[in-house]
Amino acid sequence: MNCMQIKHLVIDSYPDLKLQHTLNAHPANCICIEFDPKGKYFATGSADALVSIWDVAELACIRTLSRLEWPVRTLSFSHDGKMLASASEDLIIDIAEVDSGEKVTEITCEAPTFTVAWHPRRPLLAYACDDRDTYDRNRDAGTVKVFGFPSDNS
Repeated sequence: MNCMQIKHLVIDSYPDLKLQHTLNAHPANCICIEFDPKGKYFATGSADALVSIWDVAELACIRTLSRLEWPVRTLSFSHDGKMLASASEDLIIDIAEVDSGEKVTEITCEAPTFTVAWHPRRPLLAYACDDRDTYDRNRDAGTVKVFGFPSDNS
């Protein structure tokens, strides 16, 4: 499956890579695509700031999330496929319930987020933002953060 800059999802056969289907995915360029670990869904993120969740068997969009305002740069399904994290240049990471599309939570960030990844067996989300060094704002900080550990305040 290729997410192409012509706003379509192109589905080719394997291994011969012959065209099988072309789906209209978004009114703007697709930027990222991710399969859930169970193989039931895939999600696309686009320059139109939309996240679309697709049923793999039906090749149909079952849900669209519109809580971000900037182009969606990164997506990640949780280890059990129940949650989907999406992020962009917005200063939040949206975490949605896949089955309903409802917001589970959002993570506030101080800079645009360009990568998110769930732990393969636990509800922990690692993410990296375009952070700047505290003392030299012209220098990248290169910080990776993890969301989901229990609070030390309990």
